[in-house]
Amino acid sequence: MVALSSNGYFSPDDYLEFEGRSDVKHEYINGQIYAMAGSTKAHNIISLNLALALRSRLMGNNCQVFMADIRVMLLNQRRYYYPDVVVACEDNDDTNSSIVQYPRVIVEVLSESTEGFDRGKKFQDYRTLPSLQAYILVNTQQYLMECFQRTPQNFWLLKSYEGLEAIADIEALNLAIPLAEIYATLDLPALTDEIALKTDLT
Repeated sequence: MVALSSNGYFSPDDYLEFEGRSDVKHEYINGQIYAMAGSTKAHNIISLNLALALRSRLMGNNCQVFMADIRVMLLNQRRYYYPDVVVACEDNDDTNSSIVQYPRVIVEVLSESTEGFDRGKKFQDYRTLPSLQAYILVNTQQYLMECFQRTPQNFWLLKSYEGLEAIADIEALNLAIPLAEIYATLDLPALTDEIALKTDLT
């Protein structure tokens, strides 16, 4: 992410007004506005596949699936992030708003430029949301999905799912999704292929 200004402070209201007029999406961190990196075809395909898979399985209950232009508000308006996919199940989330305050599941599709932030500071911020029960990272280079799930003791348990034959268990929503469905139409190398290549090179 690139800061729009390294000097001026933007209030949350300033940010929301600016974002309403902007053709480019920006995230907001402690008074600073950051332009978001562009997406790739793989990133877009995975996001759409996962959003559709979640929506088809959640039809008929009180959970809604959002993507792309919906922000999550954190830390009393000190942060606004755009997850790739977010699932909200709270009745008090206004469906006419562009902001989710009570997400149950957040998904970030990883890219080289944002992976460190998604795994680090962003996940740290997301964990402050009492409603959040699962944080999911989806790889765009390999068939790999990592699910961090909150335990009743408020720990975060990681379960990794590798390969197209794997089925990801999203306990927070009481559903499972095959990775073959998440990565449909994409042809990525298997993890074992990359490991073998690195071994040959050394």
